[in-house]
Amino acid sequence: MGEDDPYAAAAKGKLILKSDTSIKKKKKKKDKKLIEQVKKTIETEEPEQTNSSKQTKTKAELAFLQQQEKMKTKRILEKASQTHKERVEKFNQHLDSLTEHFDIPKVSWTK
Repeated sequence: MGEDDPYAAAAKGKLILKSDTSIKKKKKKKDKKLIEQVKKTIETEEPEQTNSSKQTKTKAELAFLQQQEKMKTKRILEKASQTHKERVEKFNQHLDSLTEHFDIPKVSWTK
């Protein structure tokens, strides 16, 4: 093999695929002390966050949330009132009402 061999840099082993399960990664050992420290810091930070996040909502925000809930329940009731067959028929009627401009063009020239 000379230096001008174009295949000199090619890998010579077997091809490794992503789904190949024979290769296993080494698991890193977790440091128990580090985990305990993280838990302690989380526990100490939680009470501080809850005090600042307990802001009362304004009347407008409460009204907005109530209106959202009403609209959500209304939408759910409308969807539940129709069967799948009725929804398909309604959709087909809508497609029939559209102009031919929206039709899927014919692709094959043989037919």
